[in-house]
Amino acid sequence: MNNYLDTIELESAPNPTVSVIWMHGLGADGSDFVPIVQELDLRGCPGIRFVFPHAPTMPVTINGGYVMRAWYDILGTDIARREDESGLRQSQAEIEKLIAREIERGIPANRIILAGFSQGCAMTLQTGLRHPEKLAGLLCLSGYVPLHTIVAAERHAANQATPIYLAHGRADPVIPFIRAEQSRDLLKSLGYAVEWHEYPMQHSVCQEEIDDISSWLKKVLAG
Repeated sequence: MNNYLDTIELESAPNPTVSVIWMHGLGADGSDFVPIVQELDLRGCPGIRFVFPHAPTMPVTINGGYVMRAWYDILGTDIARREDESGLRQSQAEIEKLIAREIERGIPANRIILAGFSQGCAMTLQTGLRHPEKLAGLLCLSGYVPLHTIVAAERHAANQATPIYLAHGRADPVIPFIRAEQSRDLLKSLGYAVEWHEYPMQHSVCQEEIDDISSWLKKVLAG
């Protein structure tokens, strides 16, 4: 029997034919992005099952070892130089199980979108770029590509053409804007179809971004 992460689920219509697995940021939980669904303009979209998993709890080094929900440990302020590789890979395996469960429930991989904010964005890229089946899209908010020096070697060709929405706030004090630009440039250099958006905000979500996400979802799900 598979043990899955606890999740919150929301369906935009009965008998959904699309799934969006949406990962929250450090210290939040699955409920964090539930209100966003109500703000998305999903008119014309097929029925969508939104799956919001709760990350496991663990001591987070940068926060003095305080135990909180986290997809992986943050070892210091230089997130590019010192990374919790084992934590990233453990959470990747948990997200893979959620993808498999959606497939078991009748949603094919190419109708599954991975989405995430901050640490959840990092997990979307960590998992999505390596996933061995074509996914519908990767929705990446206010985060970065983790393990960036080895992603070229580990990525799977199945998702080479998968649409990637990458967005960041220009005034983000948590994950510097330049880190997001570096991730964008890395993905483009590897040939990915990146739709880049930047907003006059900090480490958050704004209305313009919600409108742009709505448009991107409609475009991706129309294909």
